[in-house]
Amino acid sequence: MLRFVFVAFLLVFVLPAAVSAGLWLVGDHPRSWRAADWTSAHLLPPASELREPALYILAARTGGLKGAVSEHSWIVMKEAGRQSYERFDKAGWGEPIKTNNWAPDARWYSNEPYVVAEFHGEAAETLIPRVKAAIAAYPYSHRGDYQIFPGPNSNSFVAYVMRRVPGLGAFLPPAAVGRDYPVDGSLFALDTERGELRLSFWGYAGLAVGRDVGFEINILGLVAGFDPFDLKLKVPAFGTVG
Repeated sequence: MLRFVFVAFLLVFVLPAAVSAGLWLVGDHPRSWRAADWTSAHLLPPASELREPALYILAARTGGLKGAVSEHSWIVMKEAGRQSYERFDKAGWGEPIKTNNWAPDARWYSNEPYVVAEFHGEAAETLIPRVKAAIAAYPYSHRGDYQIFPGPNSNSFVAYVMRRVPGLGAFLPPAAVGRDYPVDGSLFALDTERGELRLSFWGYAGLAVGRDVGFEINILGLVAGFDPFDLKLKVPAFGTVG
């Protein structure tokens, strides 16, 4: 049995991470944050052209070798009547919660962003105040309240906000390492709204079962699983396939 578990761990977790790291190393990536491209990817429409409120969750591969296995996520919103977006990230220097440090849809370490979830009109108008309240209530918002692994990191922040807002109904992708860190300190969580059960061993390992999330196993930040309803596989380091 121990041999089977060990071989399964190698095949399911170690092999995909090693393949992803190999592909990442032979790819073309900036050598430092100074050499990286942080300009807008022009993914979102100009805020001045949006007549209705909008809310986005975005993500992109992060920098350095950790980009082989992890993404960085952030929150963007435009309230009714405003002519500009607001962007919220958590970073590892200074005051960790950053507001408008980058363009709303900027590349992250030269990596193209993509939209994880988006809401417009009445839905966004209802959700934005709740999202702002969750951001304000985030407990790890002071200097020194950042840890790359197991958390709380940038993905721990966004995942916390997403779980705190009823009606948001979205999840960070499996490659968002740190999303499963128990920000509230609870090792067991039952979300009746989403029909989801989560177990977490301080972010180092965990298990999730639910209507929307399917079945997931998290080991050292790497997530493997499947979603039988949407016929999707969750491959460590690569993310969702299907």
